Parts: sequence; structure tokens; C-alpha cells
Amino acid sequence: MEFAAAKLFRVKWSDAVQDEWIRTLLANRNDLARERLERTRDLMNKAIPDANVSHYEDLIEGLQLPDSDDRHVLAAAIASECDAVITFNQKDFPSDYLEKFNIELLHPDDFVHNQFGLDHASVIVAAQRCRARLKNPKLTPEEYIVCLDRQGLPKTANELCIYGRII
Repeated sequence: MEFAAAKLFRVKWSDAVQDEWIRTLLANRNDLARERLERTRDLMNKAIPDANVSHYEDLIEGLQLPDSDDRHVLAAAIASECDAVITFNQKDFPSDYLEKFNIELLHPDDFVHNQFGLDHASVIVAAQRCRARLKNPKLTPEEYIVCLDRQGLPKTANELCIYGRII
């Protein structure tokens, strides 16, 4: 969100994608309330008003992915002319299939790490802002970096170690 808000890239999602992340978080985290996640969704939509993709549903049926429940993601990416699908779920988005639509498959760690090469300072500022927003619990820079590593962003965490004092 920080990168998108800073206009470092163009983010796209759909109502279905938003519903999916909310459903997944609620299933995996009993400490979260639906109302708070829906508020987050609403704030995301307000912060980046052109992010929400619509009119992609007709594409879904014609797509073939290992998990048919993921077709809506690719359909929204195609409809909005995205350059990449960024997901931890690499196995359900075969790169060779996405290439037919000129869409690259990127792991979130690769995506964030690539941003260092494009605008190093903005990545550090984004990390500062993300960490500063954490309140429960508040994390030290070192704890924040460890958290990123645990969440599947080891390249990003390793790069941020250099800047631990300022994030």
C-alpha cells in the first residue's frame, strides 16, 4: 500500500480479491474482527480510488488455472492491463500461462526487493511508514525486519538490515 500510495507502481484489485483476503485472514486469525478488516478495505479503496477493477467477470470462464477459484485474479489483471500478478501462491499461477497475457508472475519478496533497484529511498521511507503504523504490538526496527523475514520476505528483510537504524 505504501508503494502504491507513493505512486511507485499502479496497484489493482477487485471486490472479489478484497473479499478473499478478508475471508482468509478471518479464517486464520481469530483475534481479528470483520468490521476492522472491512474498514481497512474501505480505507484502501479510498486511498487509491482507481485500484478497484470491475467488468472482468466475462473473462473468468475462459481462463484455465490449476485452481479454478483463482481465475478471478487473472481476469482482473487482464482487464486492467496489469504487468504482473504478485502473489505468494506461485503454484496456482503458471508463468507460461500468464505470459500469454503479457503478465509476469512475481513473488511479493521479489517484487519489493526489485523496488530497491528502482527507488531505494522510497522503499526505506515505505518501510519506515509501515513500521510506524504498527501499534499492537509496536515493533523495534529489528523486530520489524524479523517479522518481514518470517512473513516470507527474506530478501527484503536482508536488504533492510542495512537501514535498521533509520526504519
